[in-house]
Amino acid sequence: MNSVKRQVNKWVSRSLDRHVRLAVTGLSRAGKTAFITSLINQLLHSATNPRMPLFAPVREGRVLGARRVQQSQLHIPAFDYDLGIQSLRAHPPTWPSPTRDVSEIRLEIRYRPEKGAMKLLQDTATLYLDIVDYPGEWLLDLPLLSMSFDEWSRKQSGILTGKRKELAEAWLEALDSFDPLADADEKLIGEIAAKFTAYLHACKEEGGLHWVQPGRFVLPGEYAGAPVLQFFPLVGNKYGENQLANAPKGSNYAMLKQRYDYYCQHIVEGFYQEHFSKVDRQIVLVDTLQPLNAGPASFNDMRMALEQLMQSFRYGKSGLLRRLFAPRIDKILFAATKADHVTPDQHPNLVSLLQQLIHEAWQTAAFEGIDMECVSLASIQATEPGMVNHQGDTMSALRGTLENGEPMLMYPGDVPSRLPGEAFWQDNQFEFRQFRPQQTDVDEPLPHIRVDKALQYLLGDKLR
Repeated sequence: MNSVKRQVNKWVSRSLDRHVRLAVTGLSRAGKTAFITSLINQLLHSATNPRMPLFAPVREGRVLGARRVQQSQLHIPAFDYDLGIQSLRAHPPTWPSPTRDVSEIRLEIRYRPEKGAMKLLQDTATLYLDIVDYPGEWLLDLPLLSMSFDEWSRKQSGILTGKRKELAEAWLEALDSFDPLADADEKLIGEIAAKFTAYLHACKEEGGLHWVQPGRFVLPGEYAGAPVLQFFPLVGNKYGENQLANAPKGSNYAMLKQRYDYYCQHIVEGFYQEHFSKVDRQIVLVDTLQPLNAGPASFNDMRMALEQLMQSFRYGKSGLLRRLFAPRIDKILFAATKADHVTPDQHPNLVSLLQQLIHEAWQTAAFEGIDMECVSLASIQATEPGMVNHQGDTMSALRGTLENGEPMLMYPGDVPSRLPGEAFWQDNQFEFRQFRPQQTDVDEPLPHIRVDKALQYLLGDKLR
């Protein structure tokens, strides 16, 4: 009889969904590494975790525990959880190093089923959770698959205004003497591509801009130094399209076009086929605070980058993703990060602002039958709410330690609940400051804000 029951249990386990592949992404500085480190930490403490009231399986005492196990994709670098925890437990604590490439980690979660066939046949069950970490900049390359090299060059030329044009000065100067119809000069193309890459890095680091393309140029991963990352758009070109169309095979133009096409076919399409098409659920982390602090150019650029990123989640029958990769994502969570860097009364505004930013994608996802939600969270809580007296009034404030070690009590300002207009930028009193993590005990789960709510949305139905 026991043998029969074991066989039935085995058959039922195979027939039920016992595996979830969760992808975590976001643009630079959104806090992907901190989020994954906190998520793992909360689950590893799940049997006795007091910080998870919004995660029903833990609140109900049905999660028996979680542990790290060997990942299934052995060719993908492992997410370095230990290094992240080491940084957060240091004296003084520091933030984990940011995402530079794709990585993965697998957790085994043991729990008591709440209902269904699994509960009838066995007292405990196991869910395997694969967490895949990858830079959001790589998603910005999806539109390249539907653009020729010439179309991409025109697109890049069209955005070379304001701060971008200023940052591109060295690259544009090098382009002045570049002859696309001359015999291919690999060394010269490499030198100009390096200036183009430096321009993209400057957009991110100096300009506070988010939309950089190609994304692999700033986060190359395993392709650093490869010729496939040595090309650039032709902007301000003195030749007409007909002349370029008749460029000889051994010309500079032909080499640029060949590398662009190779990048699209092998790097962009390869990433989607290898990673994105296998994802079950996705969380996209968005830092709206830094762009609000940096000004309208940075904020609007982030909005443009998000719109580009949204194309990765448009699955319509005529959509590029549907034709190429048949993705199976059924839930997407958008999270406004660093909620601990504004006072609690501003958290609803954070969510409302994020909803405004992704409104069009939300409508598309609903039409496609994809479940979508927004939340504000702090992966690792760095501040404590408090009160401060200002000109006779008592108002909300934050208490924390700045990254230089200076203690700070402040009110950062109001977060707009809708897309900010000209009046907001003219009277912008918002001041976003970077706080370092709080010191915590080794045997305690990391402090957070609403990571348990994110887990409930992403995994709650899988642990019933």
